[in-house]
Amino acid sequence: MRILRENGLSIVVFAMFFATFWFGQALAGFFENNDDRRRHGEGEIDFPRYLASAHFLEATMENWESEFLQMFAYLWLTTFLFQKGSAESKKLDEAEAVDRDPRQSQLKPTAPWPVRRGGFVLWLYERSLCLAFFGLFAVSFVLHAAGGAAEYNDDLAAHGQSPVSFTRFLTTSRFWFESFQNWQSEFLAIGAMVVLTIFLRQRGSPQSKPVDAPHSQTGKD
Repeated sequence: MRILRENGLSIVVFAMFFATFWFGQALAGFFENNDDRRRHGEGEIDFPRYLASAHFLEATMENWESEFLQMFAYLWLTTFLFQKGSAESKKLDEAEAVDRDPRQSQLKPTAPWPVRRGGFVLWLYERSLCLAFFGLFAVSFVLHAAGGAAEYNDDLAAHGQSPVSFTRFLTTSRFWFESFQNWQSEFLAIGAMVVLTIFLRQRGSPQSKPVDAPHSQTGKD
């Protein structure tokens, strides 16, 4: 089918996300959470109730937060930083199409509407990918904190202690431990990608340089 041929990458990636990894996380978290509740003498909850729980929200959002932060930071940094030999970098001494001023294409009928519109709309559009990922990071950050605060207060209540406010939870070592343990892994992964594409290849992947390209070649072409 043509739709699968043209959209196979996004279909497979999102199918793996929803049907395998996110569902797998939810199922494993459901059993883990009920095990913890039994150890504390609390009643078990069913799967739909678990999906609405602070435990599931916190576990999900602390991971999404790090992914969106990584993508925002990487997109922004690659606009002005370079890595010689990496397929993930722009060329060091050549102008590239991604740096072209879109205002020179405002009269092209095939240009996206914001380009043809110009002005503030275009200013936003030429930064829209970074802004979208930063917005997703900000939303995930807040939801991670909200879920984390509720889960933290449940733990405090189970030990006979008073709950803390949302803002107080943001100052706890637990919140920042959860955040930093995910952030560091994301930046390690993207750093490895930047460096490994200098020396290693994957034939057929647009994320790799051509197999016969010299190590010094910067960029994918």
